[in-house]
Amino acid sequence: MRENTITGTSNRILEVDLERRSFDIITISLEDRKLYLGAKGLGLRLLHERLSPGIDPLSPENIIIFMPGVMMGTGFPCSNRFHAISKSPLTGIITTSSCGGPFGLHLKTGGWDGLILKGASAEPVWLEVTAEGIRFHDGHAYWGMNTGEFQRAMDLVGAGEVVIGPAGERLVRIANIRSGHRFLGRGGLGAVLGSKKVKAIIARGGSYKIVPSRPSLFQKTKDRALRYINSNEITSYLYRRYGTRANVLLNNNAEILPVRNFKRGSDHRAYKISGEEIRERFFVSPSPCAKCAIRCGQKGLFGGKMLQVPEYETTALLGSNLEIFAPEVIARWNHLAAELGLDTISLGNILGWYMEAGEKGLLPCEIGFGEERGIDRVIEDIGQGRGIGGELGRGVRYLSDKYGGKGFAMHIKGMEMPGYDPRGSFGQALSYAVANRGACHLSAFLVAMDVYFRFLNPKSAWAKARYVRFFESLTAVINSLQVCQFTMFAYVLESPLARYTPQVLLGLFMENFPILAIPLIDFGLYRDMWRAVTGIKISRGDFLRAGDRIVVLERVLNCREGISSSEDTLPPRIMEETEKNIPLQSMLKEYYHLRGYDEKGVPTPSTLKNLKIT
Repeated sequence: MRENTITGTSNRILEVDLERRSFDIITISLEDRKLYLGAKGLGLRLLHERLSPGIDPLSPENIIIFMPGVMMGTGFPCSNRFHAISKSPLTGIITTSSCGGPFGLHLKTGGWDGLILKGASAEPVWLEVTAEGIRFHDGHAYWGMNTGEFQRAMDLVGAGEVVIGPAGERLVRIANIRSGHRFLGRGGLGAVLGSKKVKAIIARGGSYKIVPSRPSLFQKTKDRALRYINSNEITSYLYRRYGTRANVLLNNNAEILPVRNFKRGSDHRAYKISGEEIRERFFVSPSPCAKCAIRCGQKGLFGGKMLQVPEYETTALLGSNLEIFAPEVIARWNHLAAELGLDTISLGNILGWYMEAGEKGLLPCEIGFGEERGIDRVIEDIGQGRGIGGELGRGVRYLSDKYGGKGFAMHIKGMEMPGYDPRGSFGQALSYAVANRGACHLSAFLVAMDVYFRFLNPKSAWAKARYVRFFESLTAVINSLQVCQFTMFAYVLESPLARYTPQVLLGLFMENFPILAIPLIDFGLYRDMWRAVTGIKISRGDFLRAGDRIVVLERVLNCREGISSSEDTLPPRIMEETEKNIPLQSMLKEYYHLRGYDEKGVPTPSTLKNLKIT
């Protein structure tokens, strides 16, 4: 096949009508490229134009968009990531998710900067994306297959796929989408594909080579990026050696590790599921995303089988949260969830709620904390949508509304909690409360500022609104370029000012003078990436303003679905069962002011005008 070149971005999007089995090609304007950058940002912009408020997320009227970023295909470190954007059947609001699987690269090198699916097929199908467009294939033979079975049944040489398992087919609200051994995890995106009768999409790339607009700046920036990654303790040592499970002991020591459905924040047995212990016992080797310089993804030998080592979130929610401290068991459940197509964060929360509800006599339950007996069967029932599993798969908000137990239903806006207890990090508490997709640790990871580096007092409200607002916008930029968020540890902390200022002094400055400190945070490496690939000049202010715009646009979409300040809250267990109450309302008030929202948490007309959101 003759290889053509794309300089920067193709700005061509495939828009597929599943009902008519047809497709159109749309183009991205230079103005939208500047305003929304790519991946998450552009995906939200496209969704905003097409999605009617109030529609059922599992109806044909819902839309799902897959977007690689501007860095995809360039060979830049940690850039093999793509985004999906849709309305969530779990939460009823907008959900976005990032994935490091191979689908994005093959979509991009097939000549496409995005893929939009609308409508629904009457019969099961799988789609094939080529440089010429879309081909529709009968999917009956593959309907019912586990995700791994499908991958083994198809010719994926020179291709990348997204595929759902039985959970997506049965419209389980916590169903995810698999690509390679990575996942679009949160919000039930697998159920959206299932509702459209799409088993999988296979992109056959390689028709185009992606080249940067400014090669010399690109190489210089790439060299600096690798230098920073290989100098930073987290990206070059902790995550590379122990994976994200390096967080287990850090969080346990800080008492923010979820234990027994977030009843406690630490446990003396936590070392058994730590990255350090797993590395020693299970013959761990790298299994990262493509083009990853950090290489936190790993595989290991569990029970005689080579399996993916569970990430931190899975380890915490299926492990300590259930009082299970056996890595072999957690790895087995992680593999089962992957095959069925289930989000392990929501799954661990659901199992925790179910166990506690059983203890309190709210409904019959045959599983319990600290016991692995029966849990495999419950996971299988959730993935297949059968029996009580059909109820459990609807999430803890639904369960607590029906059976009671709202006080220990660990969710925000219908999204189950990740593995960081916000009672030990007020910055993370605020970040959780205002995160657009619900309980999300990735919208602004203030745990790092509060706990890991101790730049801020973790149990003080001072300055938290300012830092949440800043890191939300910077993270939105990173997710629109799109590169791995873990690069932030390296690119920000290894810049000269941060690297050569003693940590104690840096912390004092950031804690006491946030108005001065935030403008000095150096994220120039991300801006240089953008300029090198696209050739488009952009100031620091406009770059960060693009992040503001992306965050606010997502809030606008959620407000159309009824989200307001009453949903910007934390689970009762977090707010009520704590030695020191989290001053959430005062932090929210300051955050709304900084974001340009009114007292109900709705972006004001002047804010929308200033950000050019129509």
